[in-house]
Amino acid sequence: MALLQISEPGMSAAPHQHRLAVGIDLGTTNSLVATVRSGSAVCLPDQHGRTLLPSVVHYSTARVVVGHEAQAKQNQDPANTVVSVKRFMGRGLADVADAATPYRFVDEPGMLKLVTAGGVKSPVQVSADILRALKARAEESLGGELAGAVITVPAYFDDAQRQATKDAAQLAGLNVLRLLNEPTAAAIAYGLDNAAEGTYVIYDLGGGTFDVSILELTRGVFEVRATSGDSQLGGDDFDHRVYCWLLEQAGLSQLNEHDVRLLLTRAREAKEALTEHDLTRITAKLSNEVVIDLELSSATFQAITAHLVQKTINPVRRALRDARLTVADIKGVVLVGGATRMPHVHRAVGELFGQPPLTNLDPDKVVALGAAMQADVLAGNKGDDDWLLLDVIPLSLGLETMGGLVEKIIPRNSTIPTARAQDFTTFKDGQTALAVHVLQGERELVTDCRSLARFELRGIPPMVAGAARIRVSFQVDADGLLSVSAREQSTGIAASIAVKPSYGLGDDEIARMLQDSLRHAGDDMEARKLAEARVEAEALIDASQAALASDGDLLDAAERGAIDDQIERLLAAMAGHDADVLRELTEALNHATQEFAARRMDRAVKRGLAGQKIEEL
Repeated sequence: MALLQISEPGMSAAPHQHRLAVGIDLGTTNSLVATVRSGSAVCLPDQHGRTLLPSVVHYSTARVVVGHEAQAKQNQDPANTVVSVKRFMGRGLADVADAATPYRFVDEPGMLKLVTAGGVKSPVQVSADILRALKARAEESLGGELAGAVITVPAYFDDAQRQATKDAAQLAGLNVLRLLNEPTAAAIAYGLDNAAEGTYVIYDLGGGTFDVSILELTRGVFEVRATSGDSQLGGDDFDHRVYCWLLEQAGLSQLNEHDVRLLLTRAREAKEALTEHDLTRITAKLSNEVVIDLELSSATFQAITAHLVQKTINPVRRALRDARLTVADIKGVVLVGGATRMPHVHRAVGELFGQPPLTNLDPDKVVALGAAMQADVLAGNKGDDDWLLLDVIPLSLGLETMGGLVEKIIPRNSTIPTARAQDFTTFKDGQTALAVHVLQGERELVTDCRSLARFELRGIPPMVAGAARIRVSFQVDADGLLSVSAREQSTGIAASIAVKPSYGLGDDEIARMLQDSLRHAGDDMEARKLAEARVEAEALIDASQAALASDGDLLDAAERGAIDDQIERLLAAMAGHDADVLRELTEALNHATQEFAARRMDRAVKRGLAGQKIEEL
């Protein structure tokens, strides 16, 4: 007898079939792929049992090599061996101008590219090669084609960097279920593994980025209260500081690309050795036969990198302020990322929070494990645990309004996915188009924020200023990607844009945006007050002059002269910088035209009633 497989509408016809989904930690130094097996998240190893895949790609005219084999070539052929490509994602040439790298860059519209023996490669293409290797490992290990993947990104990746990551995944043939913030992924792993509840800080110091997130874990709900960080600070910077120390101690200056890569490799090895030991020896023979043989102590290493550790503490304090919390409110601190193994980093975090950080999960693996758990849920392999993830956006999103002001539509630390809308109107009579300028940042003026995109809404019916109603909608999806649309309410005409800025924010820009918003709050409010006063004055002048042109005959010479005088005084004041004077003169013009406005109203009513009977009205 044949059995029928019955399913609910919209559900799989094979309800017990496990869909193959993975979580991928696309790291600066190392990458991992993990999945959920028998209810537990595990990292998938390669044929040699290694779970970590070095995020290194070597290009030659013959083939592309990824991982350990590519890493072995970085000292012999550094110009064609790309390491730490994550730091180039969504960036332009100006963002990496000061970096000590052996690469040859091409600055093209949209994103920089690297010149290699295998051709000119964008960071998206390099990342796609890494993801392709992880995809192959997963399909070989799981014995089938992947249904989808959750890929992690630093919480402080902006829209361009997130989009670049998503593009790389699609180029590698992966179905992206979601982009997930790395600290949030770590919280998922800790929250589900340890059944934790309360407020936790996720301190994530990876190879190239630093993130801190404050999460509230309550009965299966993961709510991100605040996030902060530095997208250009990580273990690579500690390596570079040791590299600079080597140059200083050896009295070296100009080095070729082979020597730069060799010393950076030795610096990384020394940093890792000092995690377990108090002293390490650094030896290297350069191409000019100069031999470097130096001892680096743990105390010296900590001294020359103390400022880097402090650079991680400042965003932590900022996140606590944003979440309106104190150190005493924090139940636990989770360390994520291989760079957190450095003893002085571990110690600084412990001293700040007055408690030892949690390290019972491997800091290298915890992000991938959390991503795998999220992927398992999104793929439909729902287990006994039912949980909800609420993430946030790191910087406010808004629009330019008259006077060069920023109207914030979605404030920073808003939970995503989210959608917000606000109504705007026209400024000039007969205006038939509206320019929409999308901005990101915390300041009041357009000049102090970052431009994300521009588009125009055309075909607005000509009306008097202020009559049109245009609804502008912002939508941020679960990946943190933004789309903006504008719609004129009476006609239904619409325009929209998916925001893809040219390249990302640097660490100095991120710090400036947040710190300047606090430092210049008073100045910004004064500037906004002045700009608003100018806009109000200009609108009243335009309206008054239009009224005089059409109905000036209602005034005698003295009355007309008084109004003209007030207009001239207001025009002169608009060139100044005193908002209070502007408002006083605007009010004076308003008062001077009140009788004129009443006469115009009487005339309009008489015209409207002329020739009509009372009964008809």
